[in-house]
Amino acid sequence: MSSGAEPSRGPGGSWSRRRFVGALAGAAAITTVPAPARPQPDAPTGAATPKAPAASPSTPPAKRSGPRPLYLGTYTSGEGAGKGIGLATYDAESGAVTGGGVVTGVANPSFLAVHPDGRTLYAVDEQDAGAVTAVRLPGHEVLGSRATGGAGPCHLSVHPGGRWLLSANYTSGSVAVHPLDASGAIGERTDLVTHSSPAPGPGQQGPHAHQFVTSPDGGHLLAVDLGTDTVYTYRLDETKGTLTEVSRAAAKPGAGPRHLTFHPGGRYAYLADEVDNTVTVCGYDPADGRLTIGEPRSTGAGGGTSYPAQFVVTANGAYAYLANRGHNSLTRYAIEADGARLRLLDTVPVGGDFPRHIAFSPDGRLLFAANQRSSTVTVFEVDGTSGELRRVGEPFASPVAVCALPL
Repeated sequence: MSSGAEPSRGPGGSWSRRRFVGALAGAAAITTVPAPARPQPDAPTGAATPKAPAASPSTPPAKRSGPRPLYLGTYTSGEGAGKGIGLATYDAESGAVTGGGVVTGVANPSFLAVHPDGRTLYAVDEQDAGAVTAVRLPGHEVLGSRATGGAGPCHLSVHPGGRWLLSANYTSGSVAVHPLDASGAIGERTDLVTHSSPAPGPGQQGPHAHQFVTSPDGGHLLAVDLGTDTVYTYRLDETKGTLTEVSRAAAKPGAGPRHLTFHPGGRYAYLADEVDNTVTVCGYDPADGRLTIGEPRSTGAGGGTSYPAQFVVTANGAYAYLANRGHNSLTRYAIEADGARLRLLDTVPVGGDFPRHIAFSPDGRLLFAANQRSSTVTVFEVDGTSGELRRVGEPFASPVAVCALPL
């Protein structure tokens, strides 16, 4: 397969590059980043390798009794498609998942996010006439949809203040901002920015915005674009909901950056490069929002194209996990030097086919993997000391599972 030169037809009855990729039937490694404003020195030659902190993956909230909600994203078009946003529950101790119905009326809800107050669920409508939809929790009433102004929205997130919804239009290579009212409902779009430069990378026909998130300091928004091999940094005017670009970070040509996850320390981030099957450690300066992308390294998934999908990082910053779709595995890394270094520990079979999305439970004890081609969700228990993953129970069947969001 060429680097991203797949057919580009929309999911509403035709194939997009994202759907096409989804339908296609280690030794230790160190990856580091050039130090940002305050360098983190490596250990001197001969010194013992720093160990990741022996702590739980997160600071657990108060113990919750009873089943917890699990929301499942899917495609509603194509073979074996779902009917809408899948509803399920999981046991916070055992990880056992139980089905619970579906929220209909949302087309191709391939990515989900929840409002910081937990009262509203948001879904992309990944189709040619892209939209975002709000769903009231816990009653699952659809509050309405708004157009994103672009095609194929594939990612969305809520600004930490809870007043703005951010979305990325993959097919048209643009990012959008919508206001959120006190009820969680979505207002008319306040801004839309298309990534018109730099020129598309090797094998790409145009920009492909894949993610739009807020930095840990809350002062900047970062948009990852697979088509232009660029991460764009914006400032958000929180009064008007408009964007101002402040910097750009160029990945290696043809890398195809897909997903960026920050270390909780806020000065480093980890970037999954979908097209060339690499990962990079990035330095981040909260003063100006500038990202510094390090040298690309192997994902540990062997040769060939593995389509790495995304990173997740434990809340204490000790471990990171990468989903490798083509390799059907999760790579486990120890995080060292206060976030500046990833040390590859191992890869673990995911127990499904094409892990598109991974997510922690709120207490960090469980890790969920949505496996697109096997239409399953697998659940792992995360060891709080070693970061090791242990699969629990049998995979849960869910049509074209492309997103798993445990609450």
